[in-house]
Amino acid sequence: MKEKLGIMETRLTESESQILVMKEKEDTKVVFSAASGGPGSGENLGPFNTDTTVIFKRVITNMGDAYNVATGIFAAPVAGVYYFTIFFHAAGDHEGKLYMYKNADLIIVTHDQKSDTDPADNGGNAVFLQLQQGDQVYVQLPANCHVWGSNGHTTFSGFLVSQM
Repeated sequence: MKEKLGIMETRLTESESQILVMKEKEDTKVVFSAASGGPGSGENLGPFNTDTTVIFKRVITNMGDAYNVATGIFAAPVAGVYYFTIFFHAAGDHEGKLYMYKNADLIIVTHDQKSDTDPADNGGNAVFLQLQQGDQVYVQLPANCHVWGSNGHTTFSGFLVSQM
């Protein structure tokens, strides 16, 4: 009887540990959305002479504190599958373009050509990425391109879909 009781206690302890791990994963919330500039800021981004990491200064949501408003970089707090979006609005006098990187690897691009006849341009893109803890995702404005930074026209967002 003591042997059976010992086996059952071991199983109970293991089950409780597994439940705690599952609960911890379930409780992990990572969601952010940030925009370049606030209402009436009048701030445009670019054109610059070199590729420039965009710092989205107006944080709308940052559950999990994974987006760093000082650097413009999202750092994955946990391994998992994440979903990211980038959107921009710009005038046609320069190319409108944004790059999204995972660490040093270019992942997606959104782009619109320079135009003398089209006064305003929009672009966007989205991607699912499998990230390891500490992987970084960020947006760059390529050299000689620009996007509107005022009134939240340009955004960078993401969230954890599934922890691994």
